[in-house]
Amino acid sequence: YMKKTNTGQLRIVAGKWRSRLLQVANVPGLKPTSIRIRETLFNWLSPRIEGARCLDLCAGTGALGLEALSRGASRVVFVECSEIAFQNLKLNINSLKASGAEIKKTDAISFLNNSVIEKFDIIFIDPPFADGLYDNLLELICVKGWLSKNARIYIEMSVDEKELDLPKNWHILKRKKTGNVYYLLAATSKIENS
Repeated sequence: YMKKTNTGQLRIVAGKWRSRLLQVANVPGLKPTSIRIRETLFNWLSPRIEGARCLDLCAGTGALGLEALSRGASRVVFVECSEIAFQNLKLNINSLKASGAEIKKTDAISFLNNSVIEKFDIIFIDPPFADGLYDNLLELICVKGWLSKNARIYIEMSVDEKELDLPKNWHILKRKKTGNVYYLLAATSKIENS
């Protein structure tokens, strides 16, 4: 039985669960990606979201992965290490009857290091801003081979973070700043332009 820590709600922007409100657990550092940023991100991703296999690392509220499922992604693996956030995510997934969702209760680094490798089309990287995990996560994703051929990688960070060192065959397709959040979409191949 979980004490309700009712601090907020998360609204799904579009797709089959459009406008559905979900509970957000009260966990320090947990910040759902804002609606404005999600709208921009999913406009960027719209040609590739249908049927996509996604990995939501440091899933937190699950805002990104649930939005992806709502818009037609076939599978989302949510990785979250906080017990409260994990339980809350489980409740939200169940309330949406979200088939295609799988949650792993572990931290992102352990997940990338120790899980059976699967190829993902889209990976969301939105860790707690103060954790300085970016370089490690990006390197593991590359080295271990978690990306499908034309994968997209979404990264959200505080504008105060140091400039990211993207793996050498990645390039930035889109980047934007909203408030104190800097976010970008990267790809692994230079060939395509979409």
